[in-house]
This record gives sequence, structure tokens and C-alpha cells, in this order.
Amino acid sequence: MRAKAIRFTRHAQDAMAERELAHTWVEATVRMPDWREPDPVDPDVVRHFRRIPERGGRVLRVALVETNTEIRVISTFLDRRARKPE
Repeated sequence: MRAKAIRFTRHAQDAMAERELAHTWVEATVRMPDWREPDPVDPDVVRHFRRIPERGGRVLRVALVETNTEIRVISTFLDRRARKPE
């Protein structure tokens, strides 16, 4: 089975560049998150979280929408307040 394509919105691309977030970190967070949460505002959006050792263990948050054919990354940033649910 083939993995779904990951597409990046312009906002996500700009955020990655401005925040110096490696493409590989974002892709790993999309495909293998440490945990997930639904977005509290938009039911179509899911938040994926993953610790990034190269950034001192800080947590990367990736907001995305998944369809039958692709995963669209909407935004991404290092989330200081993110805590893995118990």
C-alpha cells in the first residue's frame, strides 16, 4: 500500500522557512506522531505532535487535514505548551 502524498499550504511552507523547521521533522510528525488531538475549532483538522531531539526535545505541532488521497499540512510550529495526554 502506497503512503498518501503530503501537500503543504503556502502558510505551512512559510512557517517552516521562518521557524527553521526541517521538512523531515514535519513529515515524521505527520506519519509517526507521538500523539494526536482533534482541533477544538475545526472538526476536519487534526493536530499531530512529536518531540524533536534536534531542538532540545521541544514538541512540534502539525495541523493537517487528511482526505482519501492526500494529507494537507496547514500549519506547523514548536508548541511550548504541548503536553502529551496521560
